[in-house]
Amino acid sequence: MSDLIKKYWFLIGLLLIFVVTVADTTETVSGIGRWFKVHHGPDAVVVLIFFFSGLILNVRQIKSGVMEYKGIVAALLIIFLVAPITGALFGLLPIVTGVKIGIFLVAVMPTTLSSGVVMTGAAGGNMAQALVITILANGLAVITIPVILSLLLNLVGGSTVVVIDKMAIVIKLGSYVLLPLCIGLTIKVAAKSLMDRFVRRLQLLNQFFVLAIVWMAMSQAKDAIVSGGPSMGIIFLLVFGFHGILLAAAGIVAVFLKLGKGRRESVIFMGGQKTLPLSIILQVSLFPQYGLALVVCVLHHLIHLLMDGYLVGKLKA
Repeated sequence: MSDLIKKYWFLIGLLLIFVVTVADTTETVSGIGRWFKVHHGPDAVVVLIFFFSGLILNVRQIKSGVMEYKGIVAALLIIFLVAPITGALFGLLPIVTGVKIGIFLVAVMPTTLSSGVVMTGAAGGNMAQALVITILANGLAVITIPVILSLLLNLVGGSTVVVIDKMAIVIKLGSYVLLPLCIGLTIKVAAKSLMDRFVRRLQLLNQFFVLAIVWMAMSQAKDAIVSGGPSMGIIFLLVFGFHGILLAAAGIVAVFLKLGKGRRESVIFMGGQKTLPLSIILQVSLFPQYGLALVVCVLHHLIHLLMDGYLVGKLKA
């Protein structure tokens, strides 16, 4: 039992966060989480994650991560091609419009800013490559989201004009990802021998930070999840199947390209994971009348972290 807990502690942590946050009738846990969310808690955590990621990286990882172009291209194809096609196929199912729009929002999102990188490192993969994929995917998203989301909305007869604040995304990437990462790398180069002693502890700390982000997101969306009612079962199956297809595609691509241990993890985690904050922003601003779309976005984020949390233990072993 103790071995299982050590192996899957991250997965157990995610489950506990979901149960405790949703089941807390006093609103204490979710209330604190919403307070941190409103006061830029997730932003601060993302900055810390990439700062510590800079302290963890080494020069060999950076060189191999940038040079391994096959893995980078594979992950981007899953993000911008496989996911939208899967979303379009799900849109043909006889489900309510709100759920379809939620699936479409998830499908067009770039990869996560933090959890994918952390899980890649925890599973023994190349964090530098995961960082490259994160930056490229979120940069390209300012162009792809308006086009692909508009095409998907045609399946439900929508004509919503999708507008993305490109400069805001670029500034966020620079200030939340690149700047803290470069500061961490600078410190690592200057005090390499000292930092190498704390690599495992820093990786563990980053995983706790991811759990904190999930808690704040769950706190914000608790009411939407609770009010989902009978639709929750259907949504659970849909998002489980959606992410399962992306994981299967990533696994097939990794085998086809002969990406072994240390090279496949970034494709699997970065290709399949989807960022949550941007999907919530688009749902609130473009589709406020479809509350189920928000439930889909949040529940997908939780489910894909649970599924990937299990994979971290398997791939690491």
